[in-house]
Amino acid sequence: MDRLVSMQAFTRVVDMGSFARAADSLDLPKATLTRLIQNLETHLGVKLLHRTTRRISVTSDGAAYYERCVRILADVEEAEQSLTRHNKSPKGTLSVDTTAALARIALIPNLQEFFTSYPELKLDLTINGKPIDMLQEGVDVVLRVGAVDESMVARRVGQLKLAFYASPIYLNRYGTPHELADLAQHKAVNHLSNRTGREWPWQLARGRERTEILLPSAISTNDGEIYVECAVAGHGLACLSRVMAEPYVASGRLVEVMTDWQTEELPISAMYPQNRHLSAKVRVFVNWVADIFGRHPHFGAAPQQGSVSQLAA
Repeated sequence: MDRLVSMQAFTRVVDMGSFARAADSLDLPKATLTRLIQNLETHLGVKLLHRTTRRISVTSDGAAYYERCVRILADVEEAEQSLTRHNKSPKGTLSVDTTAALARIALIPNLQEFFTSYPELKLDLTINGKPIDMLQEGVDVVLRVGAVDESMVARRVGQLKLAFYASPIYLNRYGTPHELADLAQHKAVNHLSNRTGREWPWQLARGRERTEILLPSAISTNDGEIYVECAVAGHGLACLSRVMAEPYVASGRLVEVMTDWQTEELPISAMYPQNRHLSAKVRVFVNWVADIFGRHPHFGAAPQQGSVSQLAA
């Protein structure tokens, strides 16, 4: 029995919560994967998994063994990488999940640079604005705007600069707001949080003044592209990232309002699971993303909170 192959099979079943999904991710027949787990249990003399027709759960012995397997497999990968060129030129498939806006504005225009530097890497890029189970989905790293998932290792790679906008259509109907008191006569296109499903209130600041406002709205959405289109169509005031608003302002379809007031900048973070060793392919991708965001005029140079290597320690 190949002990490492069996360990990898076992940890993948636990991560994916399914023999079928684990077999697909390892490119193995389900029967082969099942046999690997059965042989491992026989060799160890303990039951690692409870299996029913509907679900799989880990036994107490299985949970303890899983944690050790994760560390052992990580050590093996690190040892192999230290003796090969993979740290400088990683290869394989890197699965990244992000939002449509970040992919379109920041990643896609710079991908050729990434592939030139790392020609042996293949990128699986998925678009999902909602929180996902990275282990079950088989995702290596996620890029998200806003609050950090505390269950993940995170590195802040950029920041999203926001301002307030409205279309000329809307302003011709309702007038242009300048002060907080003016907002009583207005409505907004509100953004729905993917985490809570609730509308996000606006945080406004001017000098030492601070306030939070949630305007009434005719429409709310959790999709960034739809949010912009609703603002352009005149459905209300909108709090938009400057990078998304820029082409609409240039074409005259949006106008910045409440220019004396600022709103908070949202962090852009790269995250990966805490119980996973930081692979070379994740490390080079996160460093590259931090670099392209740092060079971008609208994403700015985010304050460094330790390197990826330090966060993984």
